[in-house]
Amino acid sequence: MTASLSGLFRVSTDIAAAIAVGKPVVALETTLVTHGLPQPDGVRVAAALEDAVRAHGAVPATIGILDGTVRVGITRAELERLASAPKPVKVNLGNFAAEVAVGGCGSTTVAATMFAAWKAGIRVFATGGIGGVHRGVTETGDVSADLTALARYSVAVVCAGAKAILDLPRTVEMLETLGVPILGVGTAEFPAFYRRESGLRVDRHCESIADVARAVRTHFDLGFTSGLVVANPVPEAEALAKDLHDSALGTALFEVADMTGRGVTPYLLDRMRVLTGGASVKTNEALLVNNARVAADLAVALASQA
Repeated sequence: MTASLSGLFRVSTDIAAAIAVGKPVVALETTLVTHGLPQPDGVRVAAALEDAVRAHGAVPATIGILDGTVRVGITRAELERLASAPKPVKVNLGNFAAEVAVGGCGSTTVAATMFAAWKAGIRVFATGGIGGVHRGVTETGDVSADLTALARYSVAVVCAGAKAILDLPRTVEMLETLGVPILGVGTAEFPAFYRRESGLRVDRHCESIADVARAVRTHFDLGFTSGLVVANPVPEAEALAKDLHDSALGTALFEVADMTGRGVTPYLLDRMRVLTGGASVKTNEALLVNNARVAADLAVALASQA
């Protein structure tokens, strides 16, 4: 059973009920299922994220598009359907409406998931790493729509920083320009996805989830309409070794020097998998699960403040 928002959104009954009474809910994206991880890891990890959210006291809301409808809370069978699609569409803000209009199916990126979560009334979202400013931006102009979404939709996004394949200094600078706060969970340094350190500072070092929740709640209560980045480093034991990381990343970036568009990030993630002998996938999974746990803790803390 589902609840409907304007006929184009379907929110599962348990998620709609949780939202209605102010229970903690955490949004989860589906691009990791179709583009972020190889199969069958994608579906398995998506299920593990839902389990992690539940284990920490919140309701998971995995989001995707099926048959021209935005599904907030999709089933395991629907996840497997997305994963097995021959050419799954990676849905961003730019192609979102068109995909719904033609009755299509697709996985939602960070930006698209933020929009759907905000529309449904969910204020916490867990992902791996956000998109940002791509290297070589002065020639390509390639900037992720994730940054635009963070400026528009009041959702706290728990992530391991931005994907390491990006221009991290320019990404952090752009977040500042857009008025998007970066809160560090137990860190004063912006994480670099596979690695805990980037050499870049966050806006606020929060020692505890309670500190993060107070900052997020105050941001919303003051009437800011932007989202927030809740920067949560990958657990130290799971971080990719620096030498392996730097070598693989350098090779992968060299290979895509002339590429632009939506296919760049999936290609680079796959090359990192190959070049690290699968170690990057293990790190990716570890940071995803860790972010889901922290997001659930944040959602629970926010609900207790309401």
